[in-house]
Amino acid sequence: MANSKSIYPRTGDTQTVYLKNVITRPNIEVGDYTMYNDFVNAPKKFEQNNVLYQYPINHDRLIIGKFCSIACGAKFLFNSANHTMASLSTYPFPLFFEEWELEKKNVTEAWNNKGDIIIGNDVWIGYEAVILAGVTIGDGAIIGTRAVVTKDVPPYSIVGGVPAKSIRKRFDDETIVELLRLKWWDWSEEKIAQNIQAIKSGQVEQLRY
Repeated sequence: MANSKSIYPRTGDTQTVYLKNVITRPNIEVGDYTMYNDFVNAPKKFEQNNVLYQYPINHDRLIIGKFCSIACGAKFLFNSANHTMASLSTYPFPLFFEEWELEKKNVTEAWNNKGDIIIGNDVWIGYEAVILAGVTIGDGAIIGTRAVVTKDVPPYSIVGGVPAKSIRKRFDDETIVELLRLKWWDWSEEKIAQNIQAIKSGQVEQLRY
């Protein structure tokens, strides 16, 4: 039976981790069996190398669901990367409050706060894709290689490009509705194991509810 508590789920493979088991920051939440592969850097350093500009002062969160597949180099860019465009300059003066004798409590005025990044379940994020602050990606979506995602992505949609745009849906509307109703990722491990062949088949009617 699968073991969601493993760090390295594949024997001899130290490039792939179950991401939940290497997360330490309280403002990052990851579901069971979501995997991250990194053949450039140590995958255990995901927080350091892939979650960028997530400063505690913002209280912004990265939430990733279950059974997601995240490819090497995918980046999640948070609000502190969004220099404010409301002022006459994009230079972050409030960040350097000591230099300019500004109020420390106003440091967040240096950037625009667009909110959390929320990734659904069974999402595949391709190589070196970038997800920006405030984006929600629906269950079952696919993010193409090196896509830059600036807007929400509907469930079971495939997007790609810079900025990312819709390519197509993975399934017809009826199948998508049924998959969102079933939420197989919330089933017990035993039930998922019993239905793996049906899940792999691509035919929702083969699932044993």
